[in-house]
Amino acid sequence: MDEKHFGPVWFIPGENHGKYPYCHSIYIEGAGVLIDPASDRKRLVQLRQNPGVKSVWLSHWHEDHFMHLDLFDDLPLCISEPDAPPLSDLELFMDSYGIDDISRDYWRSLFKEQFHFQPRKPMRFLQGGEIIHFDTVTVEAISTPGHTPGHLSFFFKGPEVLFMGDYDLTSFGPWYGDVGSSIEETIASVKRLRNITARVRVTSHETGVFEEEPGKIWDQYLDVINKREEKLINLLDEPHTLEDIVGAWIVYGIEFSERALVKKHLEKLMNQGVVAMEMGKYYRL
Repeated sequence: MDEKHFGPVWFIPGENHGKYPYCHSIYIEGAGVLIDPASDRKRLVQLRQNPGVKSVWLSHWHEDHFMHLDLFDDLPLCISEPDAPPLSDLELFMDSYGIDDISRDYWRSLFKEQFHFQPRKPMRFLQGGEIIHFDTVTVEAISTPGHTPGHLSFFFKGPEVLFMGDYDLTSFGPWYGDVGSSIEETIASVKRLRNITARVRVTSHETGVFEEEPGKIWDQYLDVINKREEKLINLLDEPHTLEDIVGAWIVYGIEFSERALVKKHLEKLMNQGVVAMEMGKYYRL
């Protein structure tokens, strides 16, 4: 995957096509702003040296977006206010994922060793609707919650580049499994991004750069949510415990992620009066 420049907006591809635990980064030439430093460590070192990095922005708090932030810990850090708390403390970080006590030691070690986690305090908060003027480009921060409570996207006026972060239009579909995530807000944010006219759309993972209107890819991306829900509802024609549902592997195939997403769907369906629970078993109404 090649690095691409759209005027002062540089697309820095992540290792392994930006698949987890990597992501693609954005660099703003002239302003020296680096967004989501978890792409390619060697390339990020080069950017720091020439043409230089002055500050780091995070689209949201996830580890696959700050893995190489340790290279820039002496520089100002900016993120949205709702997404700042997990960065301040490792235990709070794990709480935000809903990590249980049994596996906490494993994740604690992983976040420290692979992702270089350390408590961090932003210099300032970025806000949705904020317009930031640089000599080379004007940037609008766009509030796109759902994936995380404070997820931000960025529209670069002039080159008309829209950075959508983890609304990545991958075939897997959206992630909304954190404690503070929301299916409804995820859908609303994707629809908001779709309605923004842009010449180029950039995402954090896999394909990365869409130089043409994604078209039906938008619908396919959101339809993954519907398909997950349909499978769950069909399963609940018969009562099942949460453990039964997780073990059916209808969403992800990895226990932690499966549980997180299934719980979000169960919560949504119960609020809608489609599903109920009695004596520890969920069933379709």
